[in-house]
Amino acid sequence: MSTPTVVIAGAGQAGSQTAASLREMGFEGRVVLVGDEPHLPYQRPPLSKAHLTGAAARDNLWLHSPAFYEHHGIELLMSERVSRIDRANARVELAGGASLDYDHLVLAVGARNRTLPIAGAELDGVVGLRNLVEADAIRDRLARARHLVVVGGGFIGLEVAATAARLGLDAVVVEIADQLMARVLSAQMAGFVLDAHRARGLRVELGTSVARLTGTAGRVGAVTTTDGRVFPADMVLVGVGAVPNTGLAEGAGLRVDNGIVVDEYLATEDDRISAVGDCTSCPNRFADGDRVRLESVHNATAQPRFLAGRLVGRPEPYVSVPWFWSDQADLKLQIAGLSSMQSSQVVLRGDPDSGRFSVFCFDDGVLRSVESLNRPGDHMAARKLLTIGDCLTPEQAGDTDFDLRAHIAARSAGGSAIVDLGARTQS
Repeated sequence: MSTPTVVIAGAGQAGSQTAASLREMGFEGRVVLVGDEPHLPYQRPPLSKAHLTGAAARDNLWLHSPAFYEHHGIELLMSERVSRIDRANARVELAGGASLDYDHLVLAVGARNRTLPIAGAELDGVVGLRNLVEADAIRDRLARARHLVVVGGGFIGLEVAATAARLGLDAVVVEIADQLMARVLSAQMAGFVLDAHRARGLRVELGTSVARLTGTAGRVGAVTTTDGRVFPADMVLVGVGAVPNTGLAEGAGLRVDNGIVVDEYLATEDDRISAVGDCTSCPNRFADGDRVRLESVHNATAQPRFLAGRLVGRPEPYVSVPWFWSDQADLKLQIAGLSSMQSSQVVLRGDPDSGRFSVFCFDDGVLRSVESLNRPGDHMAARKLLTIGDCLTPEQAGDTDFDLRAHIAARSAGGSAIVDLGARTQS
């Protein structure tokens, strides 16, 4: 009998973790990891923070050393990409002209940045941040720039803006919504983060968007907003979200709906093809079973572990508390769970004036999410509380004398162990 082959399309965090997890769980077949970048698979979170200042050494970005892949028999095909899936023959075609047969194909193709559909978006100095090459280019530009405009008040935009302000640049964030990080944060936490950034010298303009970009000799020089204001800019960072890379799946006739549609076992409708990471649209218990697409390191590391378990004959449905983090200057923001953004009750734990507090969001008395600022203990407790389920009242959440860890231990005693694969990932 021939050795089974797993081909992984995409060598980001999700693809690399899939390969590593397969070996960790005893898969003895062939594992081929195909990535379109020339580098070893690397961490992306430092790209918008420590990498821009040079605080993170380049070699510390790699997820694993070359020796790791060699020792575990993981074949790396870098500077290459899967261009077509031939489902009938269980084969993928590569952009370089070769092909690979597979017994199982894993799509870990990630997402790409949204672009600005406005005049001037093509000017030199208008940049996005998704990969190492772009991060290197931004770092070089920051060393020469004086004026940065960030379009979009999400995680990436605020991280880069905070870094730029620390480096002494005149930095402005332009956000179309009336609060920062509107898709993921409560108004209470967003308001505190806004005030903190402004107090540190970062200019933030809410409720407006960019109308056009102008410049001279092909280089960006200014940003004009829809309300008529003009901001000087020798660099413009576009951080307005991402679009899942679904073209490969669509070309193969797989179902797509804001991502590659998978079931709770991360399988597509083709039993020889699965998908993991930013590109997936997956049912989520913490969204009442609705299908969601998550962009996070946790998702990109936890999903591959569940998938590897299924591929070695130990299937379990993907159930893991979603969690996220963002480091913005000295603000460490951590989020556990998924809020409806219309929480019926929001409870503060801790003192916002101290810069260390959490926001517990409840819907009809049920804890849905916890946002923690510089309170990592609350964040870890929140992940366990959400795993257990309905076990915390708003009154308990708001009482700083109420011992969350003891409460968790009491609720867990005599029951099944709390499992949160995300606890093993890097933060």
